[in-house]
Amino acid sequence: MHMEIQFTTQIFKEGRSFLAYTRELDLSSCGGTQQKALHNLKEAVRLFLEEAGYLRRNSKLQGPKLITTQRVSLPLPLEHAET
Repeated sequence: MHMEIQFTTQIFKEGRSFLAYTRELDLSSCGGTQQKALHNLKEAVRLFLEEAGYLRRNSKLQGPKLITTQRVSLPLPLEHAET
């Protein structure tokens, strides 16, 4: 038995590569063709859901328990700072 999820994708072209991105999950993947980028994104979504601990319960996806949300800062060398 399996279930199906739906998500929106955006395809970008960067040089000779294609980038597939899903805003809902904030995941992306790339490939040499649009089809390969989309295929790789689907695999990335499957792995993300599996590794994040999403489980099927009562025909709904239920994720892991959120522990905390926090804002962090990272010092960068000045050559990376906006002027």
